[in-house]
Amino acid sequence: MTMFFFIAALLVMLGVVATMAVGIYAISRGGDFNKKYGNKLMRTRVGLQALALALLALAYFASKS
Repeated sequence: MTMFFFIAALLVMLGVVATMAVGIYAISRGGDFNKKYGNKLMRTRVGLQALALALLALAYFASKS
């Protein structure tokens, strides 16, 4: 079960990197694209980071059991 949480956390971290890359693209492009998606991308990134931390914590506590 520990490996499941660890692999899930890695996949979520890849999602964080992808979201951050799209966010940087949105900021650099500016205009309507940034106005429409900038805040959504930021909230998505923060949510994914929280999920990754939770999964890492679950992996840690599952390994202690």
